[in-house]
Amino acid sequence: MNIAICDDDLLYMNQVKEMIEKWGKEHHEDVSIYLFNHGDALINSYQKSHIEVILLDIMMPLLNGMETAHEIRKNDSVVKIIFLTSSPEFSLESYDVKASGYLLKPTTYEKLCSLLNDCKQAFNYEPESIIVKTDKGYRKIYYHLIECVEAQNKKVLFCLNDGECLEVLDTFVHCSNELTSNDAFYKCHRSYLVHMPAIDHFNSIEIETKTHKKVPIARSYAKSFKEAYFEYMFKEGD
Repeated sequence: MNIAICDDDLLYMNQVKEMIEKWGKEHHEDVSIYLFNHGDALINSYQKSHIEVILLDIMMPLLNGMETAHEIRKNDSVVKIIFLTSSPEFSLESYDVKASGYLLKPTTYEKLCSLLNDCKQAFNYEPESIIVKTDKGYRKIYYHLIECVEAQNKKVLFCLNDGECLEVLDTFVHCSNELTSNDAFYKCHRSYLVHMPAIDHFNSIEIETKTHKKVPIARSYAKSFKEAYFEYMFKEGD
């Protein structure tokens, strides 16, 4: 688990770090901890390390913790945010940024453990996903939200079932290799990958998704795609 702590009180931050390390040892969890002393540093750096949990001080100079959380939520709806605060008065506002809880200072080890255990349990039940790089930073995309993936020059287009088309800064080959390790994804064309559950219907040359997006089937892939589709649907039916 990758965990960030953001607090302008260095002494307190190191105390929390030691408690997290203790929790990791007791729960046999590999933990990497990243320290930030202000909100801007966290926003600029946390996605590069694929942070999964952020412990965020509310009362900080310049950009406070709540403002920092709002900025993070603009591009990341998945990362767990736990607020660090000396007062519970911000508990209602924390719901606006989908916080996973808050820790009152001074923080007790038992309360910290409880929240970290909740985060760990949530990750264990989380659907499969891929982490991609966009021009706004890294983003986690759940497999079940993807309809198709399309190669576009030096970028890759992820078409999602809510109508969003997300430009990813990666190669089609790399994305394909990761996604096709799951047999729900199939390469139906040299420039297209389709997610089987998103298919509404298809013929020998074209697939139509449930949101009516058209995806071509290359002639050389037609037979193998048809076989893979029915094999997948039969298995899912079981």
